[in-house]
Amino acid sequence: MSKQELETIAQAMVAKGKGILAADESMGTIKRRFDSIKIESSEKNRQAYRDLLFTTKGIEEAISGVILFDETIRTAALDGTPFPQVLAAKGIIPGIKVDKGPVDIPGFPGETVTEGLDGLRARVKEYKELGAKFAKWRAVITIGEGIPTATCIEANAHALARYAALCQEGGLVPIVEPEVLLDGSHTVERCEEVTERTLKVVFSTLVDHRVHLEGMILKPSMVVSGKENPRQAGVEEVAERTLRCLKRTVPGAVPGIAFLSGGQSAVSATEHLNAMNTMGPHPREVSFSYARALQDPALKAWKGEAANVAAAQKIFYHRAKMNGAARYGKYNKQMEAQAA
Repeated sequence: MSKQELETIAQAMVAKGKGILAADESMGTIKRRFDSIKIESSEKNRQAYRDLLFTTKGIEEAISGVILFDETIRTAALDGTPFPQVLAAKGIIPGIKVDKGPVDIPGFPGETVTEGLDGLRARVKEYKELGAKFAKWRAVITIGEGIPTATCIEANAHALARYAALCQEGGLVPIVEPEVLLDGSHTVERCEEVTERTLKVVFSTLVDHRVHLEGMILKPSMVVSGKENPRQAGVEEVAERTLRCLKRTVPGAVPGIAFLSGGQSAVSATEHLNAMNTMGPHPREVSFSYARALQDPALKAWKGEAANVAAAQKIFYHRAKMNGAARYGKYNKQMEAQAA
């Protein structure tokens, strides 16, 4: 695939007014989500839930792409159409999570590096044949006493760069996701410092690996206070600090940023995105790639029952549209009340 084709897909992934749905929960994560509504994580239930999300009428108005999990890209909707085809028929770009998850770094307590590079070239080829147009790899950076270390940041940056280069070689647009976790009691200042340090290393490593920056998307975390910190930074402060951090670290060549929600509430994630888009114009698209912040309210309404599908789809469509409005900086709290 040419650089031009990669660029075209990357730009479509961050199309104006749209963002990406992360529906790439691993087996462990989807089990936890299903446990929260007291249903079994069976193949049948997973299929029914993904079908609910992907067949919701009108989501293509605010969703440009969907990140799938290995099982999901091989699964068909309830009507027998493979999920990648269901999405493509709506004009939604199918993508795939290719990492194998974080493992402990020996000798570095509390720090992880993401695995999954072995055999990745062959998997990229297979996923492309299954209909994927982009991929995702998540690195996890934890803030704590004396961490993150330079070793942890460098190991994860190296894995992200090798993954991104392999994806582009095989014709997939890489989403590069260095997530600075919001778990912990750290201040918003500390989060900003760690995020800036991480992104600097990630981009210098991407350049070293000759990754085509115009043909990738960055999926960073927002600069927020640690979950246990008594002082929680307000919406404007989060937006200002996050944008400042990105201006300092992300080359202008990158076509778009699709934020992860990282455990923020559905409304918080939308408010933060909206605030950033009111502070524009930006050198690139400022978008979203949310999992929980898009899905949670719908999941709770569904409860695993066919009778609740229509109600859950209405809620899911609403969340997608709220984030679509936030892409233009046109979201406000009243819009939540109107839907209710």
